[in-house]
Amino acid sequence: MMGRERRQHPKPLKRRVAFREPRKTLTVFCEGQRTEPEYLEALKRDPEVRDVAAVDIRVETRNKGSLPLALVRMAIDARERALREEGEVDEFWCVFDVEWPKNHPGLQEALTLARENDIKLAVSNPCFELWLALHFKDHRSFLNNDQARRLRRSHDGQLDKGLAGSVYMARKQEAAQRASALEKLHARNGMDFPNDNPSSGMHLLIATVTAQPRTAG
Repeated sequence: MMGRERRQHPKPLKRRVAFREPRKTLTVFCEGQRTEPEYLEALKRDPEVRDVAAVDIRVETRNKGSLPLALVRMAIDARERALREEGEVDEFWCVFDVEWPKNHPGLQEALTLARENDIKLAVSNPCFELWLALHFKDHRSFLNNDQARRLRRSHDGQLDKGLAGSVYMARKQEAAQRASALEKLHARNGMDFPNDNPSSGMHLLIATVTAQPRTAG
């Protein structure tokens, strides 16, 4: 019919589909019999991490006199094997301590090897207990191992080497902020490794396993 208007049909609404990148996969080599592995296991299970990263934890307790160097060499071997076999591990990490008053032997060699072979490091100075203490309060004074352990116990009341994972996971981002601030402070003061006491590179690992994948749609 002349003059009759054509009816406009609305376009169908397209459902927006979210796109999520695959989770990152990390293999983490660490020292310690309880504290470090228990913390990393709690991190692996944490909901903020679980959807972002798949974390494989490997603990090395042998060769205590040269643990950092041994851990880095193990990570290099694992990375080379993954490359040969076209494995899907995105990053290889080593978690270890400096130790005071007597530093671990082979520290500088361990750092150099890691850098040359794309192994990521999360080094705590003097020890992992400093990283744990940072979950509760900032600390900027030099510590030896015993002082760091007492400081940690003063915050969480733990008398043995274990830890309550849920308590620490709730505070991990605060600890990461404090550790990052310490890193910047040492850089301003020209305090290079291993004289950057107190410090912890664990904030770098936290940033990696909690960075949210991009979404689109």
